[in-house]
Amino acid sequence: MQRRSVLKMLGASALLSCPFCAATAQAAGKKSAHWSYGGDDGPKHWGDLDHAFAACSTGQQQSPVDLRGSTSAEIDDVKTFWQPQKLDILNNGHTIQVNTQAGSFMVLDGRRFDLLQFHFHHPSEHKVHGQQFPMEVHFVHKSAEGDLGVLGVFLAEGEENPTISTIWNNVAVRGGSRRGETFIEPNSLLPQERSYFRYAGSLTTPPCSEVVNWAVMSQPITVSRRQIDAFANLYPMNARPVQSLNRRFILGAF
Repeated sequence: MQRRSVLKMLGASALLSCPFCAATAQAAGKKSAHWSYGGDDGPKHWGDLDHAFAACSTGQQQSPVDLRGSTSAEIDDVKTFWQPQKLDILNNGHTIQVNTQAGSFMVLDGRRFDLLQFHFHHPSEHKVHGQQFPMEVHFVHKSAEGDLGVLGVFLAEGEENPTISTIWNNVAVRGGSRRGETFIEPNSLLPQERSYFRYAGSLTTPPCSEVVNWAVMSQPITVSRRQIDAFANLYPMNARPVQSLNRRFILGAF
């Protein structure tokens, strides 16, 4: 399988005209209906594509949301206990995903959630008072009880992030996975200031299951314009629109 640095794809117009024509392989597992971020199988239609996706249209606690009108609350800090990870990168046709080895976890509300993977969206899926960031990274964790804890971090334009460069440079551009002996440090993708929003929500992709304890950092980290553009060359848009908050509350730990 041909593998080339994502950063070197800037200006590669032949591939950019159809970035996923050759990258449609999905992660291993049970096959389900094809979905995308636009057209007849885009977000407005996800709930109609497969019975398993019904929550995408009928759910009342869907994600992402616009993080506004939060209620200040005295809640514990999000505590992350993440270890350096060997590169294990999957380009699955929907995003760039970094799979993680066992042993890393976060503590949320006194509960342990083990880190499974983290992946990226362009532009950000969550908004803050209507503001959308260039990108967002989601750290997906799972508890012993089976529910998920997802930690979201916004990526704003600014200084280049070395960890992002390492990931981008090792992506299998035409789809599939790539593993290596290089280590990355997930903690380098967290802001120094750890204030965050909390709410109950869902997966932001089909099947949109409402099993997610969301924590979204209020402060972004920075990535360079070149790093943003490199990702956008592969994924021009892979963000679900914000969903109705309905009767939910957003808590803010500031």
